[in-house]
Amino acid sequence: MRVAIYCRLSEEDRGKQFRTDDSESIQNQKSLLLQYAMDRDWDVCDIYSDDDYRGSDRSRPEWNQLLKDAEQRKFDIVLCKTQARFTREMEMVEKYIHFLFPTWGIRFIGVADHADTENKGNKKQRQIMGLTNEWYLEDMSDSIKAALTARRKEGFHIGSFPLYGYIKCPKDKGKLIIDPEAAAVVREVFRLYVEGHGKTYIARHLNDRGIPNPTEYKRQKGITYKTPKHKLGTLWKYYAISAMLENEVYIGNMVQGRYGSISYKTGVNKPIPKDQWIRVENTHEPIIDLELWGRTQELLKSRSKPFGTGKVGLFSKKTRCVNCGYTMRACKTHGRHYLKCGTKHTAKDACVGSFISVIELEAAVLTELQQLLDCYLDNDEVGRYVRIVNTIEDKIVGLQSEKSTCIKKIAEYGLAIKQAYMDKVKGVISDTEFVDFSQEFSTDKKRLESRVQSIDDEITTIEHRRDKMKDKRQIIAEYANVERLDRVMVETLIDYVLIGKRDPETKQVPVEIYWNF
Repeated sequence: MRVAIYCRLSEEDRGKQFRTDDSESIQNQKSLLLQYAMDRDWDVCDIYSDDDYRGSDRSRPEWNQLLKDAEQRKFDIVLCKTQARFTREMEMVEKYIHFLFPTWGIRFIGVADHADTENKGNKKQRQIMGLTNEWYLEDMSDSIKAALTARRKEGFHIGSFPLYGYIKCPKDKGKLIIDPEAAAVVREVFRLYVEGHGKTYIARHLNDRGIPNPTEYKRQKGITYKTPKHKLGTLWKYYAISAMLENEVYIGNMVQGRYGSISYKTGVNKPIPKDQWIRVENTHEPIIDLELWGRTQELLKSRSKPFGTGKVGLFSKKTRCVNCGYTMRACKTHGRHYLKCGTKHTAKDACVGSFISVIELEAAVLTELQQLLDCYLDNDEVGRYVRIVNTIEDKIVGLQSEKSTCIKKIAEYGLAIKQAYMDKVKGVISDTEFVDFSQEFSTDKKRLESRVQSIDDEITTIEHRRDKMKDKRQIIAEYANVERLDRVMVETLIDYVLIGKRDPETKQVPVEIYWNF
């Protein structure tokens, strides 16, 4: 038998002398599993080892390699210390241990907890272990969140990336100390702003002098940093200056908890309302004194009203430059309002730049909206829409009827198996006949249960399509005969708009609208 051994450790590597060394616990797992395989004369064809990874982490490199090799049938057995070493997610237990591994002809064994897919009788035990591990993950996530929240409330810095201008204290990772070189740039940014220079000017000024932006600076210094998403990630941007001028960390206050995870199963975060942020004053040495901070905030407040109206711009944060992907900014020239790409002005040759008047963009949006209205409110289109919806409703009714029939037959098969068992006990049928009957009934029962699940999925998909069609038609119909846009309409109708550079011959600005429906 060809065996693949998988080991995993999620604790910190206290037993490591070097980062590349295996942790002591990993070595112990390997020894245990190698001995287990040798005792049975199994051939160990490969050992996969993930150190410092959680059991719910689906990005584990060795784990993913094992799954690829399993699909190619490179071994017959996957051997782990426990099922939890392989995964702590119930979804992954069902997907791989109970479905794909048997499909690929691979046996799974957890030595310490006696998980063995060759033993059909302990499937429920494996499922229970999967549920227990799932609950463990959830409880552990809640415990970690509570511990981190408590640390934040005590004023400790929680996170891998200290704010530009600070580094983590070598003696206490929860404390911030000033990075003199970066702090000098921070002070210059604040000074330039209170002297009357705009954020775009400041960004260009720093770029022209060759001063690396926060990400590039950390990379050059070997400080942990977050990889930028944009191709212009090494340049100072308007938004980096804006965020710096508003961050209280620079006056010695720790402000954390701005984002929170959606679920313990995903790394996706969502913004937290500002009134729920965790703010602790005087936790570290300030870079900016309170007098300079106060003057900066007064200037920011006085300049924060778009076009001097105090209202949010019509297309605020909805337009992006098609060339560099950054959000376009509002400006006012000769009494007219425009949207422009700020990247062009932050560094030489950074972007060709996009530029359009608000009036021109509004006209483009209204024109395309009217075209959609003409399509969806056309009499022939209405008739087609009604026919499609009716067809969808008929399909749902048919699927629900089939589901009811399947459920009825499943119940009948269940009763048949029980009756066959009673006949075996009474001696009416032999053990062999009972096994044949029960296997046949169980196979049909599982087939119908699978069909019920697929029907539910199909109904959900169809209902989603139907509801989306209704929502789309309703949203568009609400805005018939609209002559001007307002902010509420833009928020409701538009996800975002891509703006290109004006064509020198046609004088047209390319506009690509992504609607919310």
